[in-house]
Amino acid sequence: MSKLPWVHQLALLFVVLFATILAQPLSKRTGLAPAVLMTTFGIVLALIPWVPDIRIEPELILPLVLPPLLYAAARRTSWRQFAENWAPISLRAVALVIATAAAVAAVFHAGVPAVPIAAAVALGALVAPPDPVAVTSLAGRLGLPRRLVSVLEGEGLFNDVTAIVLYTVAIQVVVTGKFSALGALWDFLVSAVVAVVVGLLLGWAGSRLMARLDEAAWQVALGLLLPFAAYGIAEAMGGSAVLSVLVCALYLTDAATDFSDSDFRLIGDSFWEITEMLVTGFAFGLIGLELSTVLRDAGPDWPRFLGSAALVIAVVVGLRLAWLLATWAIFQRGWRKRDIDEPYTWRETIVTWWAGMRGVATVALALAVPYTTDSGAPFPGRSEIQFCAFAVVLFTLLLQGPTLPAVVRWTGVQADTEAERELERSLWNRVLGAELARLKEISQRDGLPDEVYARVRDGIERRLAQADPSAADANAKLTGDRALRLRRKMGKITAEVLQAGRTEALAARREPGVPPDVVDRVMRRLDLRTAANIR
Repeated sequence: MSKLPWVHQLALLFVVLFATILAQPLSKRTGLAPAVLMTTFGIVLALIPWVPDIRIEPELILPLVLPPLLYAAARRTSWRQFAENWAPISLRAVALVIATAAAVAAVFHAGVPAVPIAAAVALGALVAPPDPVAVTSLAGRLGLPRRLVSVLEGEGLFNDVTAIVLYTVAIQVVVTGKFSALGALWDFLVSAVVAVVVGLLLGWAGSRLMARLDEAAWQVALGLLLPFAAYGIAEAMGGSAVLSVLVCALYLTDAATDFSDSDFRLIGDSFWEITEMLVTGFAFGLIGLELSTVLRDAGPDWPRFLGSAALVIAVVVGLRLAWLLATWAIFQRGWRKRDIDEPYTWRETIVTWWAGMRGVATVALALAVPYTTDSGAPFPGRSEIQFCAFAVVLFTLLLQGPTLPAVVRWTGVQADTEAERELERSLWNRVLGAELARLKEISQRDGLPDEVYARVRDGIERRLAQADPSAADANAKLTGDRALRLRRKMGKITAEVLQAGRTEALAARREPGVPPDVVDRVMRRLDLRTAANIR
């Protein structure tokens, strides 16, 4: 395919983004994850002769895609949740990634001795990290326990850090021909320290600036820019860009509980939901579109790569199962807490295993493999590495993805909806208690007439019971000057009372054992009540 003007590239981008929107309702009808649908759509586009190649420099894919996706995912978790689950997260995001990279490198090098072990390690590193986006979009419809989804999201947030560090070291060894274990360890430590410092500084500075901005739209816009800034500054200073984005995003998410209001949360939730949908759709559509490029680079002999690809797939999928079963057995021996986000049964372990699909990071790193080394020689095994990487992604997305619902049904794994409803009811009761207590304080402070007190109290109890913002204005039918003054007074009091409820809910988000997503769901409904009360 010949290179076409940029306007055709823009048209292709529009088609992919438009397909992303259509993939959402189609996903609900078919039960397939939007990521699977978009990958398939990209493959179909790539097979059409007159569709142009998409022209994005490989080194730009991660900086364009990862910052918004990481920030959107980090908004659904918290430092507290990470601290409570550091053991399972470390076992998957660090230890399993390293073990997978080593196993893939050993098998690939044994099968293709002409490829240096360092290049094989690069392949192992780029196929090691699962992408949680493909499965989390289906989690609600599949009815998976929240803690299993937390496992996949926590793993997905941090495994890219480990994988990219391993990949970078391996690529440098191949390109320069030099390796020092001590130097690599030192570079890793420096990279981590720089990333944490940059992320914390940007998170702190960003949160202070957000607190001083008057409009929610300005705050959300700044929240969009900060992840990209964290990525670029950390990368320029030799730090881990991905880790820097994570630290910045987690800091901002935690700090926002101190300065955010209902407008910020409502606008931010909608904005990031749309951003995540479009960026994810584009990224998985790109996976399919780039398949033609990989096959063209591999040449007519690409079928001879199938054996190596099959071995790599077997190692990636098989080792994940063995690792998860082993860690499940260890946790079952009693050294875990019952409330951590970890599979409790072998059936849950099977679901977690089959949900380990590869995606954006694998493709971006595969496309970024250099063409030549410092000596000018071709990068050894580049075509075969890219072919194996795409084979792993397509196998896990197009086989594991569509069959995951069947695996969930077979294992009988379902969320404990009654326990979650009870937890949410408990949080609503806390909110009600805080609001009524605040109302009582205001009544005693201002000497409210019994009529005002009773009306505000009844409105609070009714809105909390119904969780319906349409019931917010309990006095819409009052008329006359006295009614208007009374309504304004009640609105002011209600605003203070609602703020007390939000403060209580936000405090719960930082407490151990309280899932952030449950708090966020309650907060969203509280914010909707606030918006209705203002109107």
